[in-house]
Amino acid sequence: MEYRHLGASGFKVPVLSFGTGTFGGKGEFFGAWGNTEAAEARRLVDICLDAGLTMFDSADIYSSGAAESVLAEAIKGRRDKVLISTKATFRFDDEPNNVGSSRYHLLRSVDGSLKRLGTDYIDLFQLHGFDAKTPVEETLSTLDDLVRAGKIRYLGVSNFSGWHLMKSLAVADRYGYTRYVANQTYYSLIGRDYEWELMPLGLDQGVGAVVWSPLGWGRLTGKIRRGQPLPAVSRLHKTGDVGPQVSDEYLYGVIDALDEVAKETGKTIPQVALNWLLQRPTVSTVVIGARNEEQLRQNLGSIGWNLTTEQVAKLDAASEIAPVYPYWHQRGFGERNPPPV
Repeated sequence: MEYRHLGASGFKVPVLSFGTGTFGGKGEFFGAWGNTEAAEARRLVDICLDAGLTMFDSADIYSSGAAESVLAEAIKGRRDKVLISTKATFRFDDEPNNVGSSRYHLLRSVDGSLKRLGTDYIDLFQLHGFDAKTPVEETLSTLDDLVRAGKIRYLGVSNFSGWHLMKSLAVADRYGYTRYVANQTYYSLIGRDYEWELMPLGLDQGVGAVVWSPLGWGRLTGKIRRGQPLPAVSRLHKTGDVGPQVSDEYLYGVIDALDEVAKETGKTIPQVALNWLLQRPTVSTVVIGARNEEQLRQNLGSIGWNLTTEQVAKLDAASEIAPVYPYWHQRGFGERNPPPV
């Protein structure tokens, strides 16, 4: 397993992390992802650790906290061998203040996660979304206090716009607060918007990408094919409308290119899609998920080899989309304002 620095920090993380969205299975939305309980979760953690995958990502809202609790059972007795990342910001329950990035909610959320995870510190804590109703100074001073108290070691964000993140970094620098070093972001061969602004920002400011849904919200599993119905077991049946939208023609064009490269390499479509991501600038770690041991072992097969320059170019061409303004305009000034990739 390769390890990379998380952004500009001195902290190293494995290039693959394991996402625990399939743990717990409470509620219709997360139940569609999976319903892994403690015994099976422990087996998946065993396989991850054997492969050198030591980082496990969760969130307080995953199955209303159950995912964190299942992860705690799965890593019991080996906290020193794992890295834990988790997130908060989204509404946790009906209590008026249990949402957002206020001092009240963050302190309560971190303490709740620590209790459910059975640990006294979180390796990487990320804001799950931007809270425009709480002053950035309030959020950052609270997170800085939590770092100084030893409850959090590194900070990150998720689902921020470029200006959200840059404003936060500027405020951190102004007051000497702990900086964000991670951006947990949606990025895949069928979702390359990250490259337009967030990737250049990450390169400039030393923020590493922690990639979520690297298989395009379940569309790049190799089970979806042109002219065929969705497989019987797919979270897209229940969650397709709330995830990133992709036109059928664009999706099938990317899958066709993936098919070609998979045949050339002797790898599977998911392995090729994950390997492509691992060669992109700023990517520190890619969060993989798995309902079972077979899926996990297949995803682990995405490392230890690299696509050729020609294969990367083929996938780039198949997945390219016209950028929105001002990014299409900036391409005409590449002499002094080159794109990151």
